[in-house]
Amino acid sequence: MRLPRTIVAGIVAAAGIATVMATPAAAATQNEARVLPAHLFAPYFESFNTADNPATFSQQSGAKFLSMAFLQTAAVGSCTVEWNGDTTTPVSPTTFGPAIQAIRAAGGDVIPSFGGFGADDTSTEIADSCTSVPAIAAAYEQVINTYHVTRLDLDTEDKSLTNTAGIDRRNKAIKMVEDWADAHHRTVQFTYTLPTFATGLSSTGVAVLQNAVANHARVDFVNIMTFDYFDGLTHEMATDTMTAAAGTVTQLHALFPHRSTARLWSMIGVTEMPGIDDFGAAETFTTADATAVQQWAIAKGISFLSFWAIERDNGSCPGLQGQGACSGVAQTTWQFSHTFEPFTRGSHPRD
Repeated sequence: MRLPRTIVAGIVAAAGIATVMATPAAAATQNEARVLPAHLFAPYFESFNTADNPATFSQQSGAKFLSMAFLQTAAVGSCTVEWNGDTTTPVSPTTFGPAIQAIRAAGGDVIPSFGGFGADDTSTEIADSCTSVPAIAAAYEQVINTYHVTRLDLDTEDKSLTNTAGIDRRNKAIKMVEDWADAHHRTVQFTYTLPTFATGLSSTGVAVLQNAVANHARVDFVNIMTFDYFDGLTHEMATDTMTAAAGTVTQLHALFPHRSTARLWSMIGVTEMPGIDDFGAAETFTTADATAVQQWAIAKGISFLSFWAIERDNGSCPGLQGQGACSGVAQTTWQFSHTFEPFTRGSHPRD
């Protein structure tokens, strides 16, 4: 199980994020959606922390790319996504638009993320909330068109792993968006972010991917969350990352029997939680673990490295577990980001 991530509502007004309009020149730059690198480090940014500007965190940490969490509906039954489910921060060029422009101007980009534990637990994840597949697809397309992005992340955990109707709607909507992108010569990639055991995905995570295959929805990446195991064991987190990824590749072999092992490894993403996770000291991802995972990730040819979340990348709360604003371990500020950032390299071929 995973502990709920704190959900904080409010207007993201830092540095004028909610109010500043793009200039024509900046808007032209923003309209040029770029394909992301083949090997990408993109830590999660908690959009619900109202005083934080993602462009500032990107610049200060050196993490040029960010995964922006989370998009969800404001209420069950809605088919409209908002940042953090807050109607005061809608999907709009004036919400996060200037920050995204600044990130792109510095050579980076963002990946909008749908769902997350809070939305998945309360059925405000878009595919759980909305019963219309075309409306779900339209919500994905709205985010793609508003922010000119080429990849969406679907953080699917908790109750969303067992909501079979929502799973089927989500994958049908993915297929609709992919068909739309193909018709308009657009590049769109989808990542499923799923919880894992130290041995691989849960049966419910595998079922999500099986349904995607049945619906002919292309899943480009499977991003495993290698933290919060909550199994009562003491974990060596770097080793367990490696075994979890290897187990996931074995599971992907069954889903995609005609793909090579190297191709399946290239579908893998890994998201860590720096320092002491929500379970406690028995699940501590150390700075040494970060070095080991970064080197392993390059050697194995996986596509994506991340952690939850960029706000934790400092050592201001030694010994504390599951904190939102610090890691709980001794570290220099941005040490995890600096360790993972060299993983970003290469260009991804267009579909």
